Amino acid sequence: MSVRPSVASVSEAIALGRRRLSGAEGARDVKLLLALAAQVPVDKLSQLGPMDLTLAVMDRFDGFLARRATGEPVSQIRGVRAFWRHDFEITSDVLDPRPETETLVEIGLEASFETVLDLGTGSGCILLSLLAERPGATGLGIDLSERALLVAMRNRKKLDLESRASFCASDWYSAVQGRFDLIVANPPYVDAAVYRTLSREVQNFEPRLALTPGEDGTRAYFDIVDGAADHLNPGGRILVEIGYDQGAAVAGIFSRAGFRRVSVRQDLGGRDRVVSAQLT
Repeated sequence: MSVRPSVASVSEAIALGRRRLSGAEGARDVKLLLALAAQVPVDKLSQLGPMDLTLAVMDRFDGFLARRATGEPVSQIRGVRAFWRHDFEITSDVLDPRPETETLVEIGLEASFETVLDLGTGSGCILLSLLAERPGATGLGIDLSERALLVAMRNRKKLDLESRASFCASDWYSAVQGRFDLIVANPPYVDAAVYRTLSREVQNFEPRLALTPGEDGTRAYFDIVDGAADHLNPGGRILVEIGYDQGAAVAGIFSRAGFRRVSVRQDLGGRDRVVSAQLT
């Protein structure tokens, strides 16, 4: 079913779109996609008249609805996701940043740092958000995916952080040199069984490598701990995002490795979200 025929009003266009996308989430997405097609903020939709809903606008809207109907996330259709204080470019090559990941940035900013290492940087949203809040700091983001690093580099340019943020391809610490005041990571932590239950949006449009390490969802934390002491300054901190049910297990990994002040921190929803630890 196409929405290409001319419409008399925004409400008619929205009604046509809702026939393509069912449910409460579909109703919300229709407005976002119509605003994107019309190239206006979503809160300005009501100001559009019939003359604004041109054939070109409706063609774009039709295309966006078709993509959304396949499960493609709105953030990828729009090409951006709001995170912390900025809009970041998002593609299918990087993890779509979730609001709960902002907890990692918030905790990172609780103490001073001059250097930061971001393991598995993806879009660069964590590293770049931290550096934007600390004008004197520098940082390095690493990722296995060269395509993800290209996205991070474009985000770096948008935020005018090219002189303070570096990116390189690395399998965890393999290409990392030097020590840092802060290490952050949002590693793959969804175990294989849970991954198979995730929505088609996630499974079909986000990189599997960034989501699951395989059968054991905690496997990545052992890799992170193994090299952390060699890349942290004395007293340096490490912060890792975790699944809601992994707090005790991941905290134990850090405690057994000799880290101190190991704690599990919650996100705004009250779920365990970040394990924080400090080098002795």
